[in-house]
Amino acid sequence: SMLHLSGYDLSLDEIKNFRQWESLTPGHPEYGLTAGVETTTGPLGQGIATAVGMAMAESHLAARFNSSDHEIVDHHTYVFASDGDLMEGVASEGCSMAGHLGLGKLIVFYMDNQITIEGSTALAFTENVGLRFDAYGWHVQRVMDGNDLGSLDAAVNTAKNATDKPSLVICRTTIGFGSPNKAGTSKIHGEKLGADEVALTKQNLGWPEEPAFYIPDEVRERYKEIVSRGAELESQWQQTYDAYAAAHPDLAAQWQLGLDRALPDGWDQNLPVFKPDDGAVATRSASGDTLNAIASRVPNLIGGSADLAGSNNTNLDGFGDYAADGYDNRNLHFGVREHGMGAALNGMMVHGGIIAYGGTFLVFSDYMRPAIRLAALMGISPIYVFT
Repeated sequence: SMLHLSGYDLSLDEIKNFRQWESLTPGHPEYGLTAGVETTTGPLGQGIATAVGMAMAESHLAARFNSSDHEIVDHHTYVFASDGDLMEGVASEGCSMAGHLGLGKLIVFYMDNQITIEGSTALAFTENVGLRFDAYGWHVQRVMDGNDLGSLDAAVNTAKNATDKPSLVICRTTIGFGSPNKAGTSKIHGEKLGADEVALTKQNLGWPEEPAFYIPDEVRERYKEIVSRGAELESQWQQTYDAYAAAHPDLAAQWQLGLDRALPDGWDQNLPVFKPDDGAVATRSASGDTLNAIASRVPNLIGGSADLAGSNNTNLDGFGDYAADGYDNRNLHFGVREHGMGAALNGMMVHGGIIAYGGTFLVFSDYMRPAIRLAALMGISPIYVFT
């Protein structure tokens, strides 16, 4: 609905076709299918961990390309996360990494509605999420009413000012808000309201019962203003970029290559050659030599290992360690977080501007299989170094 109202190529008929075969509105958003969808989600926890990779990409590109006179990379990454998302282990891996890296432009809204498919979260999930994220090194806020737009707006502004930490905004919400008989219950999670309950919900909220898909004129007008504002901001950015390109043509050329997902001319000129007469060479050593040869000519190649760089030979010599005090560096240290690594690689790739790789032992690829599957479904191409 938001994409439709915001001017993306998604008709109201597609909204009416929600969750139907071959529609552009599947039950879980799909990257590359629906205009405006930035990543495929569905497996719980993947979205928030993928967003960590998006924020990593933003920080690296900003450090690499922004100049004192022109700032062309400067955006936040926003996430809506559920109770189920935060139960998944991949969310813990990704959020621990984000806190360590101080990704201050990552802002997560946690929809704390205390309901999962089986019933109340009291059945299986009673931890103090705020304290958990505080321990990760996040900035934590609470909004007691998720429908209080003023409090949400204030929380966003506060989060933006916490520039050295990612932010979690815990929002107490009611699933199925407005439904007289199903609000706040697991019945609303994956089931249709049904015609009778839809009618009762509309009556309860003071909403016209017809047409079935009703958009008030004032809502359409408000979104037209938002679309115009977006076009204005894009025009301002383009002017900034044009001035940047004139002042820094070499950097602008590298920037465009990254966005185009293209390789520079001569990227393969220094590739090592391995001959039988040279004797035995471990494949991981050959891989490491090849990565380093490519890295010297492909400046947007960035990656690392899940605490196995010495074994996987994934380190890029002379390019420093990506960290909170060195976002421009190119060696990523994922720690012992294979699943989080896989999701973060996806986030970097869908963000764009970066060619991301990650390494571990082949048998440990089992830990990251859901993220690998999503990469395949999205048609993106992070590089996996499995030794």
